[in-house]
Amino acid sequence: MRLIRGMHNLRQNFERCALTIGNFDGVHLGHQAVLRHLREKANSLNLPMVVMLFEPQPREYFQGERAPARLMRLRDKLHYLNEAGVDFVICIKFDRAFAALTAEAFIREWLVHKLNVGFLSIGDDFRFGADRKGDFALLQQAGAQFGFTVEDNSTFYLREQRISSTAIRTALAQDNLALAESLLGRPYRIFGKVVHGKKLGRTIGFPTANIRLQRQVNPVKGVYAVKVQCEASVRGEKCGRIFEGIANIGQRPTVDGVKQLLEVHLFDFNSNLYGKTISVEFCKKIRDEVKFPSVDALKAQIRQDALTARDYFQRNG
Repeated sequence: MRLIRGMHNLRQNFERCALTIGNFDGVHLGHQAVLRHLREKANSLNLPMVVMLFEPQPREYFQGERAPARLMRLRDKLHYLNEAGVDFVICIKFDRAFAALTAEAFIREWLVHKLNVGFLSIGDDFRFGADRKGDFALLQQAGAQFGFTVEDNSTFYLREQRISSTAIRTALAQDNLALAESLLGRPYRIFGKVVHGKKLGRTIGFPTANIRLQRQVNPVKGVYAVKVQCEASVRGEKCGRIFEGIANIGQRPTVDGVKQLLEVHLFDFNSNLYGKTISVEFCKKIRDEVKFPSVDALKAQIRQDALTARDYFQRNG
């Protein structure tokens, strides 16, 4: 899969392509169904499969910190889009210039002239262009004019539950990890590269692997029992080995933290993870993040959190 950041970096001369457009936040079961269908259409038409998405997501651009929590960073999306067999991901910077682009100009200049779209799969409630004036009906008219096929994505349900990024955010906010997993089609995870922190954890007996979270609004907060998969080999360990542990995601108020951070303590692990990419699977919410009166009180609580997490894993295999 090839990532293209911005249409100005598009060097591939598509004779035609099969395209879908959206945020794909979570790449959940509904998204996966859309991608499977698009892959089948692309194969039958002998076209490359292309996904167009936006950074920041439109609601993040317009609403800032009031925007809904994001389920995935771009890194995570690309991982799952690659798994779905996407050939090209075009990541569009959503800024003032793009927001001002008229719906007609987007169709004519981007979809037709630059991408030469042959098949377009889109939700029937999709809105685009300045003032959100573009809709599914306008795309259908353009398809008839410029010679491409437009197909609407159906809403997908799991039993009677509508599958959507909003439903998953709600489940995570309510600490219903099981429901979130059923809608995602997999456990909720965060991928990231381990970076250097203040190294406070090692001074209190709980060294952590730290992942910076660039976004300010996260769907989960607090302390969790987690499973951590090391994507690269560590001191002779096989690639992909899974470790159990505890994680705190938030701002670390006891130590006057400001930036969002995911801190993970792995049980029975002594190797160096700096620079390695890991995935953190959230298994069980233990407690909310709170400010303790002292570092000693924090240390005592982390010790109890670790016992709680170990007990959870022992009871759940």
